[in-house]
Amino acid sequence: MTGRAVAHRLPQRFENFLNLHESTVVKPKRVRLFIKPYCGWCQKAMRWLDEHDIDYEKIDVIADEAAFDEMIRLSGQELAPVIEADSEILADFGPDQLADFWEKLEKKNARPASR
Repeated sequence: MTGRAVAHRLPQRFENFLNLHESTVVKPKRVRLFIKPYCGWCQKAMRWLDEHDIDYEKIDVIADEAAFDEMIRLSGQELAPVIEADSEILADFGPDQLADFWEKLEKKNARPASR
């Protein structure tokens, strides 16, 4: 037996199958985060978005009554934080829920990779 490595090639049908599952992640076009300034969950949500280099508009619902009304209209409740990303809503959440929400959103927005 020699020490030469032997290259193995996948059968064409398997390569085609793998190519179908390659995709490009497309970030949401509009992300808005409705917050209350002294809300611990809101601070954690902002930190999570910042750590993941996600651009978002921060909306203080205490300082802006119209924004508070909009948050209630979108989420059906008064608790913060509320995130809206391309019309998808997540309300009254923690960092783990935000990570799950974002992963589902990315999968929904994924596009096949071009060759």
